[in-house]
Amino acid sequence: MTSIALETLFEQARTHNGFTPQPVSDDTLRQLYEHMKWGPTSANCSPLRIVFVKGGEAKERLLACMSPGNLEKTRQAPVNAILGMDLAFADTLPQLFPHADARSWFAGNPELIQATAFRNSSLQGGYFILAARALGLDCGPMSGFDAERLNAAFFAGTQVKVNFVCNLGHGDAAALFGRSPRLSFDEACRIV
Repeated sequence: MTSIALETLFEQARTHNGFTPQPVSDDTLRQLYEHMKWGPTSANCSPLRIVFVKGGEAKERLLACMSPGNLEKTRQAPVNAILGMDLAFADTLPQLFPHADARSWFAGNPELIQATAFRNSSLQGGYFILAARALGLDCGPMSGFDAERLNAAFFAGTQVKVNFVCNLGHGDAAALFGRSPRLSFDEACRIV
């Protein structure tokens, strides 16, 4: 990977809490998905489901679900992505993993379904952020919302449950604070 790619995706990228009013096109959102969908998941289960909120009544419904500390940045972002996990992902396995009866692995096992959906939708959420950054967007991923209320507002009648919310747009550098430190290799890793 080139140093420019590493800088774009990791070293210079920041979590943004403020955004410019520059819009994000639907075409860019489609490109984002078309890139991120290729990241690997276990048995290609691909449980991530995304609702892109761009304004109007949907934005108001989302704001009603957010914690007070997340309201203004959510309101300001041109796009808010609600990243959910589909607990019925096994129904798509005959299509996505056709060379084995993977659907049967999950039948009657809600704990395995929950763990697999959460783990793999989180993994796909990471791919989502990297794809957004590669397309020139800035991201503000966050928790800090009423999950039950958000699920009722955006996923009612489905098996999809929210994992996290990610604000998208073009970040306002003036709204950034100093970069927070990270753990060193020796603090976070062991080679055994």
